[in-house]
Amino acid sequence: MNSPVLLLTALTPAVWGTTYAVTTEFLPPDRPLLAGVLRALPAGLLLLAFTRRLPHGSWWWRSAVLGTLNIGLFFALLFLAAYRLPGGMAAVLGAAQPLVVAGLTVLLLTERVALRTVVAAVAGAGGVTLAVLTAAARLDAVGLAAGLAGTASMALGLVLTKRWGRPGVPLLTATGWQLTAGGLVLIPMMLAVEGLPPRLTPTNLAGYAYLTLIGTALAYSLWFWGLERLPAARLALLGLLSPLVATVVGWAALGQSLTPLQVAGMVVAFAAVVWGQRAGTPRPTPSPVVTRRVENVVPAA
Repeated sequence: MNSPVLLLTALTPAVWGTTYAVTTEFLPPDRPLLAGVLRALPAGLLLLAFTRRLPHGSWWWRSAVLGTLNIGLFFALLFLAAYRLPGGMAAVLGAAQPLVVAGLTVLLLTERVALRTVVAAVAGAGGVTLAVLTAAARLDAVGLAAGLAGTASMALGLVLTKRWGRPGVPLLTATGWQLTAGGLVLIPMMLAVEGLPPRLTPTNLAGYAYLTLIGTALAYSLWFWGLERLPAARLALLGLLSPLVATVVGWAALGQSLTPLQVAGMVVAFAAVVWGQRAGTPRPTPSPVVTRRVENVVPAA
């Protein structure tokens, strides 16, 4: 277990866990797609201005695909699920992402996934369910479909990012490509569904600045940096920290209550994340085709 890499990468879901509090306290209501655009596009353009490199060759369409899966489509589906489902349900659906990533790792990267990682993903999803889901939760078919599709979108984006790697450019450059593409994908949806706000207050601007610089530019750079050094399935397990941090922030900063059952769920989920990171590295599948396809990919756990 590479502790320094894990700790740095885990900062990303921890930062993402503050998004709910920032959104409710700083941003204008009922503008989720605007929040997505202002999170992704300015961060991407900032990184592009800093690195001064545009995609080349196949990386024009690859960056568009990855930006759509990891950011644009993911944000849109996530916000739709959050509006259609009761509090916490979207987080429960997102907690299934490690299992989806594990399956896609086997299918697309042709790597084996350690049984410990799969068990940890199941236990972690159960812990998140206990931590964030209330008894009053009501299910909505459209919200459920959006939540599951959003989970699958980012899972596929992570695995494809792992498979395609980086085209010999700095990490910030590749991250900027994805963020810019994701923000551009969101603009037509935002204009069609929400339109532009009449005005933004200094409080709103402060919230957007935090989400753009810390919650997106810094967080996604760390996330993709960790993806280059960790197996995709184990990295996805770290995502379970996001709803746990959101729950703690809600209790500490917003005065929300915590039941003993929620605390128990948080302990189970956190223990599953830690335990899952201690999985050993299995031997690669002994196939010449597999060897050619994964020669530059870190073996999965």
